[in-house]
Amino acid sequence: MSGGLGPDPVLPSPGDHLRHAERLALLERVWSNRRGLVGQLTAVNHSTIAMRFIVTGFAFLLIGGMLSMFIRLQLAWPGLQVLDPERYAQFVTMHGTTMMFLFAVPIMEGFAMYLIPKMLGSRDLPFPRLSAFGWWCYLFGGLFLYSSFLFGSVPDGGWFMYTPLTDATYSPGKGADFWLIGVTFAEIAAVTAAVELIVAILITRAPGMDLTRMPVFAWAVLVTAFMIAFGFPPLILASLLLEIQRAFDFAFFEVARGGDPLLWQHLFWLFGHPEVYIIFLPAAGVVSMVVPTFARRPIVGYTWIVLALVATGFLSFGLWVHHMFAVGIPLLALAFFSAASMMVAIPTGIQVFAWIATLWSGKPWLRVPMLHIVGFFVVFVCGGLTGVMLAFVPFDWQAHDTHFVVAHLHYVLIGGLMFPMFAGLYYWLPLASGRMPSESLSRSGFWLVFIGMNLTFLPMHLTGLVGLPRRVDSYAMELGVHWLNLVSTAAGFVLAVGVIAILIDVALCFVLGRRAEANPWQAGTLEWALPRPVPAYNVASVPEVGDRYPLWHRPAIADEVTRTDGLLGEAHDGRREILGTGIQSARPEQVIRVSTSTWWPLLAALSIGVLLTGFITSQYWLSVLMLGPLLGVFLVWAWTTGDRHAPASIEVAPGLTLPTQAAARNAPGWWALVATLLIDGSLFASLVFAYFYLWLNAPAWPAGGAQLAAWAPTLAAFAALMVPLLSAWAAPRALRAGRRGTAIAWQGVALVAGAAFLALHLPAIWQSTGAPQVHAYASVVWTLAGFHAVHIVVAMLIGGFVALRIHRGHVDAVRSLESRVAAGFWRYAVGQGVVAWGVLHLFPRWL
Repeated sequence: MSGGLGPDPVLPSPGDHLRHAERLALLERVWSNRRGLVGQLTAVNHSTIAMRFIVTGFAFLLIGGMLSMFIRLQLAWPGLQVLDPERYAQFVTMHGTTMMFLFAVPIMEGFAMYLIPKMLGSRDLPFPRLSAFGWWCYLFGGLFLYSSFLFGSVPDGGWFMYTPLTDATYSPGKGADFWLIGVTFAEIAAVTAAVELIVAILITRAPGMDLTRMPVFAWAVLVTAFMIAFGFPPLILASLLLEIQRAFDFAFFEVARGGDPLLWQHLFWLFGHPEVYIIFLPAAGVVSMVVPTFARRPIVGYTWIVLALVATGFLSFGLWVHHMFAVGIPLLALAFFSAASMMVAIPTGIQVFAWIATLWSGKPWLRVPMLHIVGFFVVFVCGGLTGVMLAFVPFDWQAHDTHFVVAHLHYVLIGGLMFPMFAGLYYWLPLASGRMPSESLSRSGFWLVFIGMNLTFLPMHLTGLVGLPRRVDSYAMELGVHWLNLVSTAAGFVLAVGVIAILIDVALCFVLGRRAEANPWQAGTLEWALPRPVPAYNVASVPEVGDRYPLWHRPAIADEVTRTDGLLGEAHDGRREILGTGIQSARPEQVIRVSTSTWWPLLAALSIGVLLTGFITSQYWLSVLMLGPLLGVFLVWAWTTGDRHAPASIEVAPGLTLPTQAAARNAPGWWALVATLLIDGSLFASLVFAYFYLWLNAPAWPAGGAQLAAWAPTLAAFAALMVPLLSAWAAPRALRAGRRGTAIAWQGVALVAGAAFLALHLPAIWQSTGAPQVHAYASVVWTLAGFHAVHIVVAMLIGGFVALRIHRGHVDAVRSLESRVAAGFWRYAVGQGVVAWGVLHLFPRWL
């Protein structure tokens, strides 16, 4: 291999081909899933899990689409009785919820999970168990939500679940609980995928693939994963607060006890508006991969596109009030958010012009994937223009809550997601199936979708401007929009037929399609260097990359990835291994041993499912009882993660020896901790936001007859909280010096200090604040203190776990990763505690 990272080319000896065959057979055996039903239940390989995400996402698409057909039938003509008002509200709620939470985000995560390791020249994602756990949570969460039909408690508060409509007074049944618990359960998949993808993209790229050579799709997924890390926690927090209010009579959103229903809207749209771009950015990444291939030239403005992706992700968090122009926001704030809403068109425009410039300067080849890209250009640009119109506050006030908004939403989401998704589906279908799709059926499917989509939603702009309100099941004939609604309904069925035709075409391709030749689109990126069918280990040897389109400039790389004489060409000790590289330089740094097939992800998801079942049935004893098994499952999961008997270093190629991850500085476990704490920090920040928001709307603070806690116990608690900082500094130092007993003792000191903090702080809160049901002040104080207390307990568990690992000899001076993780979590828990302590005890005294 040229470049000096791998072995020098040598003449093959007579036995080389036999050794090569043995190595391939071993790789195949090590990386394959187990056979039979057990193999399906225990699989963790990224290709298997990703295909499950994609298939499950399409299944929910069909279910959500079927609901929309009933909605359209109801609206086809005034006075029809296809659905009664209650069922209509339920179908509208479940349609929106399904499309936003069970289809759009999971399916793009499926694409990312399948493609990212292949594009980066890696064998798998760094945390296969986490991927499998996420899919089980997604599946169970979706089933949990839809089981509401079986119990006659279907959510009907809209996919945005505005309060007070969804509190216990106005939604007394279990419908809202099914939504809150089911969606939160499914969203575990989103945050686990975010952690997985961030770490994978940062540290498992092929040698030579530095940040400036990374495929645009990987950049889009990386930005999206960070957006999920910051954007999903507000929704998770809002769901938890509302469920706590419904189950335990807290008062976050109840005006009579100091709460504010607008708090829900702020938290929901803090998630909701970035959600649009969380859906769009991976789709834009697909466009940036398809366009250069069919233009037959590198993409124009690579750097500008990457900057535009980052800028879009950043700006999207400043737009949440864009959805609240009509709720009584001050005019200055309206002006700011109106301007911010229009600014996001700039980075989006940069990407669109870069794609057009690439096509303009290339030699475009109009195959089916490009046909869907053309559809994307037309539909998404129209949706973007109506978005700019809605960014104007006076226009938004006129069009608010009408079908104009429905039309805009669908133009953006279908244009920004569905057409790029179908383009990507057809583009990578030969890679996944080894076969080519039917050209005639696939083109027919495109035209049915394109025509059906435009005829369905274009008339809604007119019906909305005339004044047809959204979320109502009927309208007056005098409004004069019945013919337009009839056209929309008929076209909706054309759209549905088109979607079904495409899915049938894709399914048939796996069985009846003609066999695809190698790299049928003549693409330049690394995934097309893989053989077909793609082996479970992706690459026999990890390739070295020299530019953004390695296949265009070095076609021999397709042969190199099938040979076993390159980097990591051997399955050492019969273990699954992937190569870890530097974040910026992409130079080889470590060998990451990952999990084989296992039951733990399924058992963990099942335990959570039973716990939540106890919650929704109000059998709280069952939920409490499940905490033990759930904790046990995760402890065994952690104990068996990686390879605790792995050597400190491994020779990955002649002359190149690398540490295994437990001994490496940039270990995936460390970066997973960082990404997880970003998510948790966003959750905590959202809770602090809720505290100050309620404060700003209260006449006095503390309120509801509560008092501030006395100084003495709170200062003593603060002092106890500081002790683990010392342990977090001393324990790793003692371990590095080989003093294992001292390191264990410091873990014990932190554990005792954590227990002392809880024993001092929580009683002080109780004596000053009283029961959390009294007032919104008590509710939010208890929630903030409880949130931090949970982190102290988790830190104590991690510390005890690491102490046991040190005692058993699995953690030592060289393999110190787990000790560093424990120290890092303690620092975070203490830092969070300092902020929480200041918010609860200092700010009310000073302000």
